[in-house]
Amino acid sequence: MKILLDECLPIDFRHSFPDHEVHSAEWAGFKGMKNGKLLRAAEDGGYEVFLTTDQGIPHQQSATDRRISVLVLCAATNKIGDLVPLVPSVQAELAKLPLGCVVFVR
Repeated sequence: MKILLDECLPIDFRHSFPDHEVHSAEWAGFKGMKNGKLLRAAEDGGYEVFLTTDQGIPHQQSATDRRISVLVLCAATNKIGDLVPLVPSVQAELAKLPLGCVVFVR
């Protein structure tokens, strides 16, 4: 699965998903894009999942007509130490995730 990490996530978090192709927004050339434009660019780039800690995305963007799903990571901070405990839950969601949805991972 091709996964895009939002700019708010640490770049080394990508190593938590060795069975997937994971890129940072900066690496993909999407640095500085706002959410709507970013999701469109990610879809056009073949990304299937967007990982973020931005809990406002579901209120700003509709995922129902998209070819990409959004996983919102709900952690105390966006530091890798707070995100790594969510990895098993993220992996479980990735295994069953349909396109065009938003899922909060706690």
